[in-house]
Amino acid sequence: MTLEAEMEQTIFAPSIPVPSVQEIVKKDPLQVPEKYVRGHEEIEKDKHMPHLSSEIPVIDLALLSDGNEEELSKLDMACKEWGFFQLVNHGAEKEVLQKMKDTTSEFFKLPIEEKNKISMPSNDIHGYGHDHVIFEEQKLDWHDELVLITHPIESRKLSFWPKTPERFKEAIEAYTEEVKQVGEKLLRAMSVIMGMEKDALIKLHKELLVTLGLIYYPPCSTPEQVVGMSPHSDATTITILMQHDEVCGLEIRHKGDWVPVIPKPGALVVNVGDITEIWSNGKYKSIEHRGMTNKNKERTSYVFFLSPVDDVEVEPLDHFVDDQNVKLYQKVKFGDYLKESFKRKLEGKAHVDVAKIKQ
Repeated sequence: MTLEAEMEQTIFAPSIPVPSVQEIVKKDPLQVPEKYVRGHEEIEKDKHMPHLSSEIPVIDLALLSDGNEEELSKLDMACKEWGFFQLVNHGAEKEVLQKMKDTTSEFFKLPIEEKNKISMPSNDIHGYGHDHVIFEEQKLDWHDELVLITHPIESRKLSFWPKTPERFKEAIEAYTEEVKQVGEKLLRAMSVIMGMEKDALIKLHKELLVTLGLIYYPPCSTPEQVVGMSPHSDATTITILMQHDEVCGLEIRHKGDWVPVIPKPGALVVNVGDITEIWSNGKYKSIEHRGMTNKNKERTSYVFFLSPVDDVEVEPLDHFVDDQNVKLYQKVKFGDYLKESFKRKLEGKAHVDVAKIKQ
């Protein structure tokens, strides 16, 4: 596909270009520009509840795939009560996951001039940079990112795929194929707990839209004053995350408090997205989460967003609506819903609330 043809494809809301946080830290590790500094109330330090980390559900994908009733019941509980869980025995090859980590690390170590060759345009989400920067006075997040749509194949914009380091493209393709298989197995299990045939959710997608986000969080000299990624829910069906093994940074909102998701070696982290919330008529809710920074260590998140394709219309499924459960969400076309989400800064669950029917 030519660059001109790529640019004619669906565009997203404009995002204002902002400096690379990694470059800010390189120039002066003690510098934290005012545009990144948050107040105590916004960071909600008093609501930090690390003691709840051990209660985040751990789900065994091998048992789910075998139809284990107890594990399916655990998945149902995890989606209803937490909206997040750690996934073990997922079957993704360790070598493929490690290669993704190694080549991504090499990419973010490249000179800024090299990374800027694939800079994210102001009206799209492909490439290196930042999104969701909507207005000049907006407080900024302490991260840089590389975002690529990998599936369907025809949605790829290869001019934004890094040519260096060598084998990065190969690592991305291998990683997305591995995690896509994990996602399909999960969707089959979720179909079962949602009272449907196991392939029902996959069929509802028409085709799986896969977006890969590689999020780099540099160290910060005053981590208590910044947010790596603002609180938000995901405009997805599910999101699958590979965390940095040794550095904690992901936090989820649970019953009003912030609970850190301590990395479990070899596990993937899964969260319910807005589309699952809509399909289930609110039985399973997408959960706010955020990325935090620390003073001494960089951190990278490998985020796998799984969604329907643009023309899929999403609304509560019939069997989730009855006399006791009124329809809570209006019908939305996923492509329109996604584009609308990029017209807003990351701000909790404000976007999914727009889809709610006013009762």
